[in-house]
Amino acid sequence: MKKIIFPKALKKGAKIAVISPAGAVDVPQLEKGIEMIKNRGFEPVLGEHLYTKFSNGYNYAGTEQERIKDINWALNDKEISAVWASRGGYGCQHLIQHLKLKNFTENPKWYIGYSDNTVIQSYLLKKGFASIHGQTIKTSSFGVTDESYDRIFDILKGKAPKYALQSNQFNKPGNIEGELVGGNLALIYALLGTQYSFDFKDKILFIEDIGENFYALDRMIMSLELAGVFNKISGLIIGGMTNMGDEKENKQYEDSFDGFAYQLISDRISKYKFPAVFGFPNGHIKDNRPLIIGGKVMMKVGDKVKIEF
Repeated sequence: MKKIIFPKALKKGAKIAVISPAGAVDVPQLEKGIEMIKNRGFEPVLGEHLYTKFSNGYNYAGTEQERIKDINWALNDKEISAVWASRGGYGCQHLIQHLKLKNFTENPKWYIGYSDNTVIQSYLLKKGFASIHGQTIKTSSFGVTDESYDRIFDILKGKAPKYALQSNQFNKPGNIEGELVGGNLALIYALLGTQYSFDFKDKILFIEDIGENFYALDRMIMSLELAGVFNKISGLIIGGMTNMGDEKENKQYEDSFDGFAYQLISDRISKYKFPAVFGFPNGHIKDNRPLIIGGKVMMKVGDKVKIEF
């Protein structure tokens, strides 16, 4: 088994690159997040095309070539200590065939993001590097808790996350340790069968998603089953399932944990023996607490739930 490399803890004054690998952003959307980096004692360094816009059926943050240039700069510049995505959206799949890690391997750094950034994180893990599945610099329309960012800065400073949760009616009990893989379900699904897909064997899988019709959710879960993923993993963590269902059913759930989506997933995995945690606070939700992709995690599921790295 390949040993996963964790970047060094950041020191005060360290430079954090802010880039837009997927969807376009406007200056006001990032002002609060960039100021937050400064207030925590770090120096934000903005990618050349952070605010660039290019439309080709979707509003991208620049052409593929411009986004490739920015991410390769951020990953390989020796003065940069971490890379923080401005947002997700769509577009990270364009980049992975063109990523270069020559200097990165000599100076590994945390890559921070979620949603479409799952693609980048899967790529990095295939190369043996951990990353942070956590809130982007752009805050979501439903807001972001301070703790969502506090926990990311804890990881950047070298503190591993520990979480204690209340039980959920859909949980499957059991205790397990393993490496964490996963992220946004739609991107996990999109990478199946490619060389960039996660290695699921004996791993704990995390999934979250937003805005999917229930039939589309079922199709993605079925694809994981048909690909043998549920026969390979040792545990499953399900995060936010936000605004699920068709237009008539599509309601904003207060806690962003869609009960019908959970029921659908629960039914599909009922025949498997691995433990499962529903309702983990990570995803397209206000309380988006970070997870370490590639981190070794201890998962205890009973009357209470503990997840510790």
